[in-house]
Formats: sequence, structure tokens, C-alpha cells
Amino acid sequence: MAIYREKDIFERRNAANEAKKALLARFKAKPAADDPKVLARQEERRKILEARAIRDAEKQKLKQERLAREAAEKAAREAEEARLRAEAEAKAAEEARIRAAEEAERIANELSDEAARKAKRDARYAARKARVGRAPPGFSAR
Repeated sequence: MAIYREKDIFERRNAANEAKKALLARFKAKPAADDPKVLARQEERRKILEARAIRDAEKQKLKQERLAREAAEKAAREAEEARLRAEAEAKAAEEARIRAAEEAERIANELSDEAARKAKRDARYAARKARVGRAPPGFSAR
């Protein structure tokens, strides 16, 4: 079994110095801005950004078209609902007019029936009054 040994302060300091030197060497090894590889990477990045901008513009255009289409469909739906509502209101108004006419006709019929009953009653009353002065049949008043 391996025995674990802690590093002392000197070893840690040396490791940190080595890491700093490696980082500095990597930084110094960085190519200059006019290096062909750097320029190629920048050009590739620019093309990617242009393609992304084109895709974003196309997405925006499609979104605007979709929103316009949905707005048109909503307007058509609302117009159809308004037309159906107007038809229903017209139908209800016509039914109400028909019911009112039927009610008026019923009331007129009741009034005419009542007038006919009254006329019959008045005729009976007049006939009875006309008979009052006469003797009933089979009765002689001497």
C-alpha cells in the first residue's frame, strides 16, 4: 500500500511557479492578429454571425407572417360570430314579433267571443223582457 505524503511548502511553491510559467508560455505563443490562422478564424466567425443574422431575420419574418395570419383568422372568426349573432338576434326578434301577433290575435278572439256571449246574453234578456208583458203559454189571464 502506498503511503500518502503531503507536499511541503517548497514543492507547492515550485508547482505554482511552473504553472505560471506554462501559462505565460501559452500566452506568448498566441499568434498575432495578422496571422493567417487568426484571420481565417475571424472570417469563419463573421460568416457564422452573418448566417445567424439571416436566420434570425427569416424567423422574424415567419413570426410576423404567422401573427398576421392569426390576426386575419381571428378577424374572420369574429366576423362570422358577429354574423351568426346578428342572425340569431334577427330570428329571436322575428319569433318575438310572431308571438306578439299571436297574442294579439288571441286577445282579439277572446274579446270577440266575449262580445258574442254578451250579445247572446243581451238577446236573451231582451227576449225575457219582451215576454214579461205576455202570459205564459197555457195560462189565460181573465
